[in-house]
Amino acid sequence: METKQVTNFIVQWLKTYAKNANTNGFVVGVSGGVDSAVTSTLCAMTGLDVMCLEMPIYQSQSHISRAKEHIAQLKKKFQNVQSARVNLTPVFDSFKDEIDLKHPQKTVDMALANSRARLRMTTLYYFAGLLGRLVAGTGNKVEDFGVGFYTKYGDGGVDLSPIADLLKSEVYDLANALKIPESILNAEPSDGLFGDSRTDEDQIGASYPELEWAMKSIEEGKSPDDFEGRDRVVLEIYSKFNSANKHKMSPIPVCIIPKEFKY
Repeated sequence: METKQVTNFIVQWLKTYAKNANTNGFVVGVSGGVDSAVTSTLCAMTGLDVMCLEMPIYQSQSHISRAKEHIAQLKKKFQNVQSARVNLTPVFDSFKDEIDLKHPQKTVDMALANSRARLRMTTLYYFAGLLGRLVAGTGNKVEDFGVGFYTKYGDGGVDLSPIADLLKSEVYDLANALKIPESILNAEPSDGLFGDSRTDEDQIGASYPELEWAMKSIEEGKSPDDFEGRDRVVLEIYSKFNSANKHKMSPIPVCIIPKEFKY
């Protein structure tokens, strides 16, 4: 991949979109992961104002320290970058106090994980509305259009997605070119929504290189029946997630009323 050309293209795309939307910059949630690090850096390179938000909810210390390191690096390099930290843990605790948690633990844990993401989305849009800026999404192509590994109306609730046409490996290529901190480059990808050390691979059952291979194989018309062993397992995992999460990737269904029923 021509990282310089891709970087310049995305930066110009961001500037053009912001100009056409009559906004003066971006708001980005910074998690300590590579996707948000690359996205916030690209936004900063536009020269427009960028607000980087930390929004911990029982976050692991490693995530917090990586986010702080990245934000400090950005602010040192770009005068147009500001930051804020909003501790959402008390808000999350208050939410849990008001809801019924007497359901199967696995179901509760997933519902609460998605609620964390939606609390963060609400916070991002508060700042976006306050400052007159756009919320920049941090999802990559495998997450957004392959396995749907994001929360609907959580981290999927954004105004624009600058890296959603990049595979995870391509995001790492950009990250290296943009000199993202080594601590982020070397960290295992994790959504951090469960308050423990589980990684994306733990949750999905396949690594991002495997998922990229599966995505390409499906695009080439292959199916799990064409493979054996681990390759077959990976394709089955990819297909299962792609099918189950299709509702996230498709437009919201609208019930169109026949005209003769309305007039």
